Amino acid sequence: MSNEKYKNLNRYFRDKRGRIVHVVEWDKPRQRVVFMLDDYEHPCFEPLEQFKKYYTEVK
Repeated sequence: MSNEKYKNLNRYFRDKRGRIVHVVEWDKPRQRVVFMLDDYEHPCFEPLEQFKKYYTEVK
């Protein structure tokens, strides 16, 4: 089993409102996705299940 608690990412998703978010980290212990919004300077987070439900990857 890996001791890695956090995984740095560099992926983009679209939220349910159509905004693009930049996913920067996967927080494994808390089962949440950490992302940045263009117009907000602080990291935001969403539980994994909510993120899967309301966000789609931008390719």
